[in-house]
Amino acid sequence: MAAALSRSDCSAVDSMPGFCDGMLYLATPEGSGDARVTEPAIAPGEIAVGAIDAAAVWQTRLLADALRYTTLQLCASKQSGHPGGFASSADAIAALLMLGQKNLVTEVGHHAPGYYSAMFLDGSLEAMGIRTMTDLQARFRERDGLLGHLSGAIPGLLAPAGPLGQGQHFAMAGAYLHRDRLFPCTIGDGGLGEPYVLSAMKHFHTAFPEVTNFLPVLVWNGYSQEHHAMVSLMDNKSMAELWRAHDFDRVILIDAKDYDDAGQPGAYVDSTLFGQQARGDFTRGMLEAMREAADSAMGGTLTVVIVKQLKGAGMHAQGAKSHNLYPGDTAEKPSIAQALQRGALSYEQWALVRTNLFRAGGGPAAEVAVTEHERPLADIGTLPTQALSVGEKAVPSSTMAQMIAALGERDPGFIVSNADGTEASAMKVINQRLGIRHPTPDALYHQGPTGQVYEPLSEDACAGLAAGIALFGGRSLWLSYESFAINGWPIVQTVGQAMAELRRRTPAMVTMFTAGALEQGRNGWTHQRPEIENYIGAQMRNGNVYLLYPSDANMIQAAYAWATGQFNKCISIVASKSLLPVYTTPEQAEQAIREGAVRLYESAGEGPLVVVAVTGDMALLPVFEAKDRLEATGKRVRIVAVANPRRLFRPRDVAWRLSAESDGAFMTDDAFASLFDGDALLAVSGGGSTALEPVLLRSRARARDLVAWQRGETTASPAEIMACNGITGETLAEWSTALLAA
Repeated sequence: MAAALSRSDCSAVDSMPGFCDGMLYLATPEGSGDARVTEPAIAPGEIAVGAIDAAAVWQTRLLADALRYTTLQLCASKQSGHPGGFASSADAIAALLMLGQKNLVTEVGHHAPGYYSAMFLDGSLEAMGIRTMTDLQARFRERDGLLGHLSGAIPGLLAPAGPLGQGQHFAMAGAYLHRDRLFPCTIGDGGLGEPYVLSAMKHFHTAFPEVTNFLPVLVWNGYSQEHHAMVSLMDNKSMAELWRAHDFDRVILIDAKDYDDAGQPGAYVDSTLFGQQARGDFTRGMLEAMREAADSAMGGTLTVVIVKQLKGAGMHAQGAKSHNLYPGDTAEKPSIAQALQRGALSYEQWALVRTNLFRAGGGPAAEVAVTEHERPLADIGTLPTQALSVGEKAVPSSTMAQMIAALGERDPGFIVSNADGTEASAMKVINQRLGIRHPTPDALYHQGPTGQVYEPLSEDACAGLAAGIALFGGRSLWLSYESFAINGWPIVQTVGQAMAELRRRTPAMVTMFTAGALEQGRNGWTHQRPEIENYIGAQMRNGNVYLLYPSDANMIQAAYAWATGQFNKCISIVASKSLLPVYTTPEQAEQAIREGAVRLYESAGEGPLVVVAVTGDMALLPVFEAKDRLEATGKRVRIVAVANPRRLFRPRDVAWRLSAESDGAFMTDDAFASLFDGDALLAVSGGGSTALEPVLLRSRARARDLVAWQRGETTASPAEIMACNGITGETLAEWSTALLAA
């Protein structure tokens, strides 16, 4: 590379492309007679390089340098951010982009500044008003700007990235929904240590062998965040065998060490230190490998590319020391300034980079990435429901299952994910009508290769595919035992937040948790973990998270009907698989979900009034028993089902204005008072207590108290579990009487 000058010393500043405003260093111009410099390798009207010739190789190398330079200066501008990991993948990303691949996903949130650099250089960030390097730096790691980790708000970027081990789910979901596109996904060798990355892809391939149009790109750089990666001692043969053991028939490994002409020690080397010929050979090898991999993946072969290059290649430091910038790591710091000078481009080269990236893939990613447009959905009409009579008994989960099956029959792309427990949740009809996706046909188990029920024995894999499909514009449902949901919830939380930031509508992420703590007596505390409800309940303040507690079979149908009509929301339904009474008419059930709560019962006559606010269905059994005891002593009782507690908050409690498809519907003070005002208020939950927070916040009852789940135990019946937690008719009546006397 030619010598670099500071921008203030460069006589060519006036000739710079406008987007370069703010760049600290420019290389001196190259000779204008070299075709590699003057003509973009992606020709007008084309979306990728054609032949991998000298121009394509040279300009791919320029792009890799441009990505590294922009990433480092961007992080230095805030003395914060993570340049090192992306730097080792820059050559791979440059090759993919020059080959027209714009549907890029990453598993590594720490690579965010590199992906922001790519979106800046292809013009995508102009949709955010980011047109120059100065703008890019001003908006980096700032509110309403470029978050420290990828989110749903950034034009051109398909999916959020933060927690490790999630990106492959988005790539597989994209591939499932868009069979004609390739979805490359970079995976860090630190993230590879997460337990679900490879197993999730193996199960997906077993279930969907025809869907191979996703391309994992392992960034094998030898280091994690603060130390060596746990896979750093593996040799190339062992790493390739690891992927082959997980069904990858084509393993393409590009090892920078094979091209090194600088005598660098160790297994991991920096390609930016190679001589000119070696750098060109390495870049050519990368382009050829990526083209081969893309053709292989699109041609029906499960393929992975492994890029082995030292972490921090081309940066101010190497290894884990390149991972993060800290206060004092400014662009003036000698090590950073020197790295910027080494990687600087001339204004002619910046112009080539911009033109190539603008043309690649058919335009800026903000215009051509699949997630930048609302995906058409199959028309499912009105789902069938059963109008059950008050007083009869029905299984809530089973009634919802009929609706799920109908939805799947009307939308062939719909996926139900479950960790092998649909039948155990009294939802067998889903398996019968939609079929379990399995390579072994067996009518006894309702399984076959075309089923719509996806059943890996991993809640992470279940939640991951369902969440990815919802984010990418499809319909899905994750069913889980309440006890195990925590193992898959992190990606749902990630997607829920991303949905709140999206610039397009996408179907709500819907989950349903059965087999709650109260139904799992014989299994003991291992199956009694309703604390997940508190985790989700705390997120209701985010603005687009809803935790629904239908009180009976009519209300669960209303809940699912409402959820399937929502967009950009994260909706969880908690219900039982036991035969339980029906308390509401279909009209009351719809009202409860729409408005937040509904009166199930109120005593006639005079006497002090106890309001019992209840979340859940099974917990209503001891509540109605308590009602009989209280009425026998001359007290009045009003039982209120808290069905959609998000609606019961005050508008100021929830960040609803910040959410896409914002929902500002909250129960009015008068309506709330008509339900919850009384002489005493007792809030009751058979699970987590957080969902009752808005009731306790707004209640004007003179005396208030809360009875909720405490801990699990091995018992013979739900009644015994509730007794262990103080949720019995006798106890509730005693507490209510004490409240009235307080």
